[in-house]
Amino acid sequence: MSVERVPITPEGYKKLQEELGRLISVERPQIIKMIEFARSLGDLSENAEYDTAKDRQGYIEAKIQELKSKIARAEVIDPSKLPEKDRVMFGVRVTLEVIETGETVTYQLVGPDESEPEKGLISVVSPIGRALLGKRVDDEARVHTPGGIREFVILEIE
Repeated sequence: MSVERVPITPEGYKKLQEELGRLISVERPQIIKMIEFARSLGDLSENAEYDTAKDRQGYIEAKIQELKSKIARAEVIDPSKLPEKDRVMFGVRVTLEVIETGETVTYQLVGPDESEPEKGLISVVSPIGRALLGKRVDDEARVHTPGGIREFVILEIE
């Protein structure tokens, strides 16, 4: 059974690795100390500190496994090494005009694990990302969003 590769930028990959490192080297040792302290308080059946620490430990361990999985599936793609950027593709930064309002917005198409729309990073598998893929400057894109249909004109691809 092959693993489905997930595209990610070098910056996104580095963030995943840093978060994993922080959880393993900082968070995990802290929670172990918290559990040891809570155990020293005695009866575990009515020990809120112990219950809280164990819950936090479970969360941290689950997050570590999730990050390890994301890193294992990651396919790092450096946008600066892509061929000509005459079409919208993974990693490019695209400036759009919202047809209804005339407003311009700029997005970078990234992998689903690094999507942060509020920072202009949208996933290539999001409705907008999928609608933009393969388009060129001056092409129009119609996007079905939860708020209705939005239409864009591609102004620039970089």
